[in-house]
Amino acid sequence: MTTPGPRLEEITSRNLAAALGIRVRPDQEHAVEPVAESLAEAYVHGAVAWPRLIVDGDRPVGFLMAFLDIDWNQDGTLVRSGLWRLNIAAAEQGRGYGRFAVRSVAAEIRRRGGKELHVTWHPGPTGPEGFYLGLGFRPIGETSGDQTVGVLELS
Repeated sequence: MTTPGPRLEEITSRNLAAALGIRVRPDQEHAVEPVAESLAEAYVHGAVAWPRLIVDGDRPVGFLMAFLDIDWNQDGTLVRSGLWRLNIAAAEQGRGYGRFAVRSVAAEIRRRGGKELHVTWHPGPTGPEGFYLGLGFRPIGETSGDQTVGVLELS
């Protein structure tokens, strides 16, 4: 019997194909890397990457990858945690899975003693800026490449 409501699953050989099958809408593909690339980065970055499949009942509905205690400036002066990737399947968008993913990452960061959840997003009409601002993220005046950096204070 499966648990009702969304949950996170660690990526394993059992659910790898389901994770790789997650596809966002075509107009969003420029804003988030595919799951395969995220999993390759998780492999390379090891302990700082936290990839998870989002499942509702027995349906894979999305993928997230958090970064936990990453050396942001690569010099040891600034350590951050946050949401690295969020891919909600095209047919599953608008059902609360993105909010569930952000809440789940926030809970994991809090569990590890963190006080802030960082995220980056592509600006523009098809980007996720409105989603993140609606959840309480605020831009912090930084960019990462061409992306806006935002933070959510965790209490």
